[in-house]
Amino acid sequence: MLKIPKPTVKRLAIYYRCLAKLKEDNVEKTSSQEIAYILGIKASQVRKDLSYFGEFGKRGVGYDVDKLSFKLREILGLNKSWNVAIIGAGNLGNAIANYSGLEKNGFRVVAAFDNDEKKIGKYISTNVKIYKMEDLEEIIRDNLIEIAILTVPAQAAQNVSELVIKKGIKGILNFTPATITVPLNISVENVDFVVSLKSLTFALGFLFEK
Repeated sequence: MLKIPKPTVKRLAIYYRCLAKLKEDNVEKTSSQEIAYILGIKASQVRKDLSYFGEFGKRGVGYDVDKLSFKLREILGLNKSWNVAIIGAGNLGNAIANYSGLEKNGFRVVAAFDNDEKKIGKYISTNVKIYKMEDLEEIIRDNLIEIAILTVPAQAAQNVSELVIKKGIKGILNFTPATITVPLNISVENVDFVVSLKSLTFALGFLFEK
């Protein structure tokens, strides 16, 4: 099986979002040059990323926006709905549960979990109930949950990730600053705001020097 670089997968999601905007603007045809211009990258990078999955356009003609969007949707696994659990019903977990963009993109938050007894039984958003950690296996099984979003304290991240995997979770979006170790058959994406901000200040440093 061909191994696709993670940066390529991330860019595919960005291309898909770009195509969605083009569709909103009633654009029927596009090109690697146009996509690259919109996103501020090289056209050769767009072509290289897409080439991992076949040929999508013709030289001199470009890409059919609808067809390319449909294909990227399939590649990214967005042609189905994904049930998601939030582990850690604090401020960040609450904000994520109430983010409307998740459901619009096929991700449905169906449950939240916490070990704070005062939160159990309450709702983190209109339709998302907070359960105790002991209920993980039952809720994950009954709701066909495959993805967990981790918003727990960093020191608890490894233990919690091991627990949710044991209960049936296949993919983890890790919002903690901790690096977690998981089996090879489990997918993990790490989201660290502080690292992103440091990357931003690094870039700004170069701009100010100029």
